[in-house]
Amino acid sequence: MYQANENEKLNHKLHRNVNLDYLHTLISNLNMQSSIWVLYLAYLGMNLMQIGLLEGIYHATSIVFEIPSGAMADLLGRRKSMIVSRVLLALSCVIMLFGRHFGWFAFSFILQSVGNSFNSGSEEALVYDSMKCLGREQEYMQVNGRLNVIIEVAQAVATVVGGILAEYSYFWCYSACTVVAVLALLPILLMTEPPIHSEEEAEGKKSPIQTLTLHFRTSMEILKSDRRIFNVVAYYAAVFAAQTLMFYYSQQYFADMGLNKIEISLIMLAAGIVSCGGALLGPVIFNRIGIRLSKMGAIVIAVCIACYVSERLAVVIPVFLIANFFNSALYPVQSDSLNRLVPSKQRATLLSVNSMFFSLSMILNFPLVGALADRLGLPVVFAGLGVLLAAAWAATLKIRLE
Repeated sequence: MYQANENEKLNHKLHRNVNLDYLHTLISNLNMQSSIWVLYLAYLGMNLMQIGLLEGIYHATSIVFEIPSGAMADLLGRRKSMIVSRVLLALSCVIMLFGRHFGWFAFSFILQSVGNSFNSGSEEALVYDSMKCLGREQEYMQVNGRLNVIIEVAQAVATVVGGILAEYSYFWCYSACTVVAVLALLPILLMTEPPIHSEEEAEGKKSPIQTLTLHFRTSMEILKSDRRIFNVVAYYAAVFAAQTLMFYYSQQYFADMGLNKIEISLIMLAAGIVSCGGALLGPVIFNRIGIRLSKMGAIVIAVCIACYVSERLAVVIPVFLIANFFNSALYPVQSDSLNRLVPSKQRATLLSVNSMFFSLSMILNFPLVGALADRLGLPVVFAGLGVLLAAAWAATLKIRLE
């Protein structure tokens, strides 16, 4: 009887984890710098190449910390890793607020990257394993879709508020970001760590170094042994990196077209609304056409990016929205594909490996695009990026993504 009551209490707490993560996702994505950080750095004297280098530093740091942070999440617990994440992100905002030269900005980007690394595999693994303990893992794709909707809604609100605050004062914008980072700690503190299965408890007897080494080796072995995992990770890394480049450099592109920060934030708001539709309809479209959605989404994004060469807002704004729709539609598809292929014991680590592949794409492309844009202009560079993504899409038509 006592054991039954304890199990019931645990199940209630694990069910509550999902709702708490909805709240955490909402607060943590009220990131008011998201639509203006490129403009902020340009305002402080950084050129596009320097901005690209800062983003490259962010992703280089991510590569260094993604696998260790994922392994530490498996070792110490997802919840503790998420707490560390929020503290580091708050410190990053403070440094961005008061920094005035490249070195301080680089340090801020490093802290932000480490913070996001501690959260990336941990949060997803905590939610999935909570649902698995409840026997509801088949519902994960729907939960992931709802989380993406919450992300898009929160980011949409944040972009508008951030644009308004930045038009008035960048100081208030980054002060608000710091407060948000601290508030996001509250739902994490109320979460419960999912129980570890007995075969995993034996692993806990190993030293941290042994555990980190084991997780890294096992992850690499799984990537080598199952080609489907590698295909999913590499393919989506290229697609998401291209769309991310378009999204962030669009801040400067729209500014070059004569729009102010509030107008740019309103475009980002529209993108957030459209992205909500993509997150909601992604699973629906996937149920109708299957894995073909992954290939269709990639070529649409490639064409949208290439359309930036027109330098006409009547063309660029609609294709910007379309690309954001398909980008959001692809996220739950990729997440579900990986979670079906990845064993539970290494889930947090392998999800971090997925982030590492994305980071590699960004390290190579973000500074390069910035440097080329300083010389050739953003419209020409966007056109070239779209063509390259289309070529990569054509070369991968026969690759299995399931």
